[in-house]
Amino acid sequence: LTEVYSSSPALERYFRSAHVVSFSNESSTVIYQLVFSVPPSTEGFMENTMNPDFIRNILRQNIYDED
Repeated sequence: LTEVYSSSPALERYFRSAHVVSFSNESSTVIYQLVFSVPPSTEGFMENTMNPDFIRNILRQNIYDED
Protein backbone atom coordinates (compact mmCIF):
# COMPACT_ATOMS: atom_id res chain seq x y z
CA LEU A 1 0.00 0.00 0.00
CA THR A 2 2.80 2.37 0.80
CA GLU A 3 4.20 2.06 -2.72
CA VAL A 4 0.77 2.42 -4.34
CA TYR A 5 -0.18 5.63 -2.56
CA SER A 6 3.27 7.21 -2.42
CA SER A 7 3.56 6.85 -6.21
CA SER A 8 0.02 8.02 -7.01
CA PRO A 9 0.09 11.35 -8.88
CA ALA A 10 -3.17 12.34 -7.17
CA LEU A 11 -2.18 11.43 -3.59
CA GLU A 12 1.62 11.19 -3.31
CA ARG A 13 2.05 14.66 -1.77
CA TYR A 14 -0.59 13.94 0.91
CA PHE A 15 0.19 10.30 1.74
CA ARG A 16 2.22 9.67 4.90
CA SER A 17 1.89 6.00 5.89
CA ALA A 18 -0.10 2.76 5.88
CA HIS A 19 -0.40 0.49 8.91
CA VAL A 20 -1.98 -2.95 9.31
CA VAL A 21 -4.47 -2.72 12.17
CA SER A 22 -5.80 -6.29 12.05
CA PHE A 23 -5.19 -9.43 10.00
CA SER A 24 -7.26 -12.60 9.84
CA ASN A 25 -5.91 -15.78 8.24
CA GLU A 26 -9.33 -17.42 8.47
CA SER A 27 -11.13 -14.93 6.25
CA SER A 28 -8.09 -13.43 4.48
CA THR A 29 -9.15 -10.03 5.76
CA VAL A 30 -6.79 -7.15 6.43
CA ILE A 31 -7.84 -3.94 8.12
CA TYR A 32 -5.43 -1.11 7.56
CA GLN A 33 -5.14 2.56 8.39
CA LEU A 34 -3.98 5.09 5.82
CA VAL A 35 -2.51 8.35 7.11
CA PHE A 36 -2.65 11.50 4.99
CA SER A 37 -1.47 15.03 5.68
CA VAL A 38 -4.33 17.20 4.51
CA PRO A 39 -3.83 20.87 3.59
CA PRO A 40 -5.95 23.59 5.19
CA SER A 41 -9.55 23.47 4.06
CA THR A 42 -9.76 23.83 0.31
CA GLU A 43 -13.12 23.88 -1.41
CA GLY A 44 -14.01 20.37 -2.52
CA PHE A 45 -10.72 18.78 -1.41
CA MET A 46 -12.16 16.50 1.27
CA GLU A 47 -15.25 15.68 -0.79
CA ASN A 48 -13.27 14.81 -3.92
CA THR A 49 -9.61 13.94 -3.35
CA MET A 50 -10.04 12.42 0.11
CA ASN A 51 -13.26 10.66 -0.81
CA PRO A 52 -13.02 7.01 0.35
CA ASP A 53 -14.22 5.78 -3.07
CA PHE A 54 -11.52 7.80 -4.84
CA ILE A 55 -8.81 6.44 -2.54
CA ARG A 56 -10.10 2.87 -2.94
CA ASN A 57 -10.20 3.24 -6.73
CA ILE A 58 -6.52 4.22 -6.84
CA LEU A 59 -5.73 0.86 -5.21
CA ARG A 60 -8.08 -0.98 -7.60
CA GLN A 61 -6.48 0.67 -10.63
CA ASN A 62 -3.04 -0.36 -9.39
CA ILE A 63 -4.21 -3.98 -9.04
CA TYR A 64 -5.73 -3.94 -12.54
CA ASP A 65 -2.56 -2.43 -14.00
CA GLU A 66 -0.48 -5.29 -12.54
CA ASP A 67 -2.62 -7.94 -14.27
